[in-house]
Amino acid sequence: MNKFTKAILAAGFTAVSALSMANTVKAPAPEHAAHEAVNHAAFAKPVTVKQALTLKDDTKVELKGHVVKSLGDEKYQFRDSTGTITADIDNKLWQGKKVLAKTPVTITGEVDVDYKPAKHVSIDVDSVKF
Repeated sequence: MNKFTKAILAAGFTAVSALSMANTVKAPAPEHAAHEAVNHAAFAKPVTVKQALTLKDDTKVELKGHVVKSLGDEKYQFRDSTGTITADIDNKLWQGKKVLAKTPVTITGEVDVDYKPAKHVSIDVDSVKF
């Protein structure tokens, strides 16, 4: 085998090895994915409804209280001891569980501030804990 063939084989082996390593790194273990979800929630600031109404758009928050009423189109009225706020909760986040107005829940998500036609603050919910 000449030097040229050896160089090509060595380069090919390195490329295949790098490709194999890249494929291994791309697919995270299921535990890693769950860990990322926990870390995302860890950045949420525990607040009351009254505080959430004063925060900036996209602030990550966690609120404890009760979902007291459905407003339609995946929008709900959320209440704690300081007031009420609209919460946008995707149907899949309910996990098939029924929640009554007296069921305590913790919602985690982001503050959503809309200014048109008038200022309106709501929570775009990422998770619901029962």
